[in-house]
Amino acid sequence: MRKVNLQLSYNNQLANIQSPIFIHSTVVSMEEVVVLIVGAGPAGLATAACLSQFSIPYIIVEREDCSAPLWRKHTYDRLKLHLAKDFCKLPHMSYSVDAPTYMPKATFIKYLDDYIEYFSIQPRYLTVVESSTYDIDGKCWHIVARDMANCKIVNYMAKFLVVASGENSTGNIPILPGLENFPGVTIHSSSYKSGISYSGKNVLVVGSGNSGMEIAYDLVSHGANTSIVIRSPIHVMTKELIRLGMTLARHLPVKMIDGIVVMMANFKFGDLSRHGITRPTKGPFALKSETGRSAVIDVRTIDLIKKGNIKVHGGITKVEGKIIEFQGGNKGSFDAIVFATGYKSTTNMWLKSGEEMLDSEGLTKKEYPNHWKGGNMLYCAGFARMGLAGIAMDAKNIADDIKRNIDSMCG
Repeated sequence: MRKVNLQLSYNNQLANIQSPIFIHSTVVSMEEVVVLIVGAGPAGLATAACLSQFSIPYIIVEREDCSAPLWRKHTYDRLKLHLAKDFCKLPHMSYSVDAPTYMPKATFIKYLDDYIEYFSIQPRYLTVVESSTYDIDGKCWHIVARDMANCKIVNYMAKFLVVASGENSTGNIPILPGLENFPGVTIHSSSYKSGISYSGKNVLVVGSGNSGMEIAYDLVSHGANTSIVIRSPIHVMTKELIRLGMTLARHLPVKMIDGIVVMMANFKFGDLSRHGITRPTKGPFALKSETGRSAVIDVRTIDLIKKGNIKVHGGITKVEGKIIEFQGGNKGSFDAIVFATGYKSTTNMWLKSGEEMLDSEGLTKKEYPNHWKGGNMLYCAGFARMGLAGIAMDAKNIADDIKRNIDSMCG
């Protein structure tokens, strides 16, 4: 691999395609940029690296004070990548040969740091985008950002805008009757680090995705009396079964793969319906492709559920002080609630000309694999709900398309 020189080799060509508003702007705080990337998580970093392969100049801004803040600040300590490293690398840089197949959080963050250094990516941290609108006459994006470190407003003008702020911008906590009067601790999973402070306490985990299941396991391992809310059918798989399915996906149709892995999962786990866990009618890979919902990759949580160390409840009907009532009438007293209930996108709060691309929830209207491109030179990376593999694909597609546009403009 060659290290890319990010000096603006496109300068002479770009001078020919810049509109007068770029050249004659008199706004003191204005910065002209070819590509503005919003977000320095894996999606933004991958897009930056792919652009650098073509020596296309860009600026990448990040609202927090570090790259990949979700990974560094808002994940629990015991987290490991749920997929094998073969399916999780970012474009143009492999993992070290001695990296474990399923990497711990710290190892993955080290990979991201090496990635940033290798591609000379220099995010502008503590820079919060407040608005972005498309100027049809000038054929460019006007982006207003607040530089928190230097206490100033920066107005960017960009030919291309890449939304890489992700689907997981802010934690989602559902509205529950009486929750406002719960006297115990309530946190979102993004604030959960370890169960060490919950030893001996009654803790309810709301949400049965990978985060919820793994947090429940962690709580029990630290001596908490743990319960979990499982409201919907879920596929429970092992990491080996998911790896097998992803490998077979290169050769077999999804329906056949789903049949194979579900049969093997049933053999591994048995009938879980008596423990409050049922499977969806669609197979795990079809469900992921169509809805973005991932299978739960078991970290030995199922054994704890079978043994009764983790109690399973249906949906919450109401909260009365420390007493929580569940569907079916069961009740329990709890000292803490951990909401592993997903995230919401905040993109619509600042993207004012993206209605064609994003819906009211800030998610892409187009389905995978055509989700990454909108009109007016607007792109999004990391919205495919396909994990790091989807991020890598988005970044490559975006960089390739921007290069084609620049080349056609230069004619």
